[in-house]
Amino acid sequence: MSDRGKPAPDLLTPVQYLKGVGPQRAELLKRLGLCTAADVLFYFPRDYQDLSDMTSVTALQEGALVRLRGLVAEVDWRPLLQGRSVLGVLLHCEGGCVRLIWFNQTYLRDRFTMGEELVATGKVRMRGLVWELVHPEVQTLDADPGFTGGLLPVYPLTEGLSQRTLRQIVRSALEVHAPLLEEALPAELLARHDLPSISEALHGMHVPESAEMLARARRRLAYQELLVLQLALAIRRHQNEQAAAPRLAATPKIDARIRRLFPFDFTAGQREAISAIVQDLESGRPMNRLLLGDVGSGKTVVAVYALLLAVANGYQAVLMAPTEVLARQHALTLERTLRASRVRWDVLVGGLDPAQRRKLLERIREGELDLVIGTHAVLQEGVEFARLALVVIDEQHKFGVRERAVLKRAGAHPHYLVMTATPIPRTLAMTLFGDLDISTVRDAPPGRQPVRTYLAGPEQRQRWWQYFRRKLEEGRQGYVVVPLVEESEELDAVSVGEAYQSLAAGPLAGIRLGLLHGRLPAAEKQEVMERFRQGQLQVLVATTVIEVGIDVPNATLMTIEGGERFGLSQLHQLRGRISRGNLPGFCCVFANPTTPEAEARLRAFAETNDGFALAEADFRLRGPGELLGTRQHGLPPLRVADLRRDAGLLEQARQDAQALVRQDPGLARPELARLRRLVLARYGKVLELGDVG
Repeated sequence: MSDRGKPAPDLLTPVQYLKGVGPQRAELLKRLGLCTAADVLFYFPRDYQDLSDMTSVTALQEGALVRLRGLVAEVDWRPLLQGRSVLGVLLHCEGGCVRLIWFNQTYLRDRFTMGEELVATGKVRMRGLVWELVHPEVQTLDADPGFTGGLLPVYPLTEGLSQRTLRQIVRSALEVHAPLLEEALPAELLARHDLPSISEALHGMHVPESAEMLARARRRLAYQELLVLQLALAIRRHQNEQAAAPRLAATPKIDARIRRLFPFDFTAGQREAISAIVQDLESGRPMNRLLLGDVGSGKTVVAVYALLLAVANGYQAVLMAPTEVLARQHALTLERTLRASRVRWDVLVGGLDPAQRRKLLERIREGELDLVIGTHAVLQEGVEFARLALVVIDEQHKFGVRERAVLKRAGAHPHYLVMTATPIPRTLAMTLFGDLDISTVRDAPPGRQPVRTYLAGPEQRQRWWQYFRRKLEEGRQGYVVVPLVEESEELDAVSVGEAYQSLAAGPLAGIRLGLLHGRLPAAEKQEVMERFRQGQLQVLVATTVIEVGIDVPNATLMTIEGGERFGLSQLHQLRGRISRGNLPGFCCVFANPTTPEAEARLRAFAETNDGFALAEADFRLRGPGELLGTRQHGLPPLRVADLRRDAGLLEQARQDAQALVRQDPGLARPELARLRRLVLARYGKVLELGDVG
């Protein structure tokens, strides 16, 4: 919403020349990113103080919970015996005076000044002839003199700038500059959705006369913000569909050859996903598909089928993973799968010596390798493919838009398949992956057993470790996951080294333990993992480095320390390490949740193994900002819209955007000119839209 394309010249008036600003305040406003009149118009409040429900002193009743608004008429701090003190603030309110009292709160003595306007909330009592509020909640109002409205905007500030001053600057800008704004939404959309004009919406955000007026303004601006995003995604999708890509035929002969490499039948979900992918690959247009699947649902099988289809048609393919651990796990899977095939493949990671790397890059460039498995090293300068037709990216959320674009440029227009074991809520998928088709694999391979999950307290430690050890002695393997690599004075959590030493000297004495974390050299990590796979190590004491890329069917036990420090999707991914085979898994989480949100997250984790249900729960609890690292995607953050609150609005904006792009892919009609500029200004670069005309 802050990108306004090319506004009229007056909207670009430097803030210095706005009423009430001047050179000194202009410098303060620039700290907030406010350089022009248009910036000020679109600088929205972070909150509102509701002054519509204030109690008059004449209506006070003993013991009632009240909100009072008044001016500070007196501040009285007195020391008492034995180091105690009392602070009294006399508040002059409508209908009389009320005294605010704090005991032993010395730090408050300099907070209040004469004439300052406050809102105080608390239970009222009568002492003598004066009403009192003891230890009330207090907000500094800083309202304009004579303000009588119900909702007072509260803006983000910088040192040296008060709420009152900023409100006056914004209101002045509204009066002079808001009428100059060009309407971005076509009249037909405004009427269909009963939305106010842009000028009305800005007044409703900055000077709302009621909660209804504010909600109506916010809805208009949120819809516009979501529509601009969905238009960008729809245009990107349309442009992708206009390009040509290699036709990769899945003839009956090729299909049979690929399926023979797998010693099992595909699940219904895998067959459905493969069918959709084959249709894309045979179309002659670049595939842009997201493969969603729960932990252990067999997404990799689907991806390998697609990779082999590209190779069978005489092209190269690349599979990229975010970590070397995951890349090497894929290499092990392919080694087993391709034992009886003539596919030429190799691994490209960061730790290769120069001679190895030069030889590998030459084989890729000359087309002597059909399939490359790699990490970010695939993106480095000097990596050139002879006939790249398919790019597969695992754990999509760990890569940004620009990294994906580098891979796509590695071939003329390669097909593009991304997959993730982090199920994504529908509203988030429409936002982050609105330009992609989506396939979902929900069913697990036959014979997979669910994991039983327990939340435990300190009193249950001994019993759990006895059970853990007994299962190890029966031949099983397990993981112990801790949140920290090193000790921290700030965080009350055990480090991986501390956990290793404590277990080796305590409940797991005599058990063969391995230590694994992200700061180990690559060769050492690989050696530890190989020893664990072969059963030489019984337990891995690790950080979240094992979150993805570990596939040891005999490992059926997991202990998670400091469970409150992990997100729901991360906990689910970790638990997925012990659901790789046909044996039941057991996961115990030790946690000390200190917030209701953390308690709810842990309860949800213990109650279900369904990753899609957990993704929706995580979305409700935490919102989109933290999920999947949305900033990593490169998309600018939403400023008004809230994906949890505005899910219905998002769906409507998506439908409207797709209809507009179908009718006018370049948004060339005059009534769409403003929208077109907004789309290019906000998303043109990050989504590589070019000129949509």
